[in-house]
Amino acid sequence: MRAIIQRVSEASVKIADKEKARIGKGYLILLGVGQEDSRSEAEKLWRKISALRIFEDENGKTNLSLSQVGGNVLIVSQFTLWANCKKGNRPSFIEAADPKLGNELYEYFLELASIEYPAYGCGQFGADMQVSLINDGPFTLVLDTDNL
Repeated sequence: MRAIIQRVSEASVKIADKEKARIGKGYLILLGVGQEDSRSEAEKLWRKISALRIFEDENGKTNLSLSQVGGNVLIVSQFTLWANCKKGNRPSFIEAADPKLGNELYEYFLELASIEYPAYGCGQFGADMQVSLINDGPFTLVLDTDNL
């Protein structure tokens, strides 16, 4: 699994010009599922994300976790994180999970998030979405379960 984690002061997602979810301070997580991924990768990735300490403490050091600052999460499915651009100029997405597996693992990841953050926000798997955010910092991390 791959994820882009953006520390945000606010973020939202719209589907068909209707706001589906909005959060204040927290993480916007763009989540991509690969062909070889399973629930164990989802668990591994969530454990890492939930334990990250990337909010500033009173001394300006990135030392506080999401729970310590009372933040929340907005999770948006993004299969394009599996784009392969090695050949030519048109990305190939053959390394992304098929829609059935992608949706299953996206929903499982949402379940994991809901345990710690019951008011989490999310997009809709496979939908055309418009995501808005104010990146705080800016602070953006790229995580891949193959490298955790």
